[in-house]
Amino acid sequence: MRFVLDHAAKPPVASGERDLWARQLTSLAALPNIDCKLSGLVTEADWDGWKPEQVLPYAQHVLDAFGPGRVLFGSDWPVCILAATYDEVVALAERAALQLGEDERAAVFGGNAARAYGLRP
Repeated sequence: MRFVLDHAAKPPVASGERDLWARQLTSLAALPNIDCKLSGLVTEADWDGWKPEQVLPYAQHVLDAFGPGRVLFGSDWPVCILAATYDEVVALAERAALQLGEDERAAVFGGNAARAYGLRP
């Protein structure tokens, strides 16, 4: 059975206390039947004053822990608009994925979701 972990397990972006979250996420990533949605990060930050530099380490850890083959981008729209515009959320995820190859980015931004949810491309 496959599982999709929503919202990157709701990391404590606002407090900046990454260690426990990162260890627990890494433990989950060791299980090959779990994928992780890269979503909901901006609403875990300070809604009115977050900066990409605060959020990007969390996004990067998701990509590092699960690898680009098991990460699914999610906008978390409309909830994301509490803290950012849709375009800002997409730009943040694209920035986190800059080091990935073209095929890996395509997987994160659609292919993995199609596979995980049994959708046809």
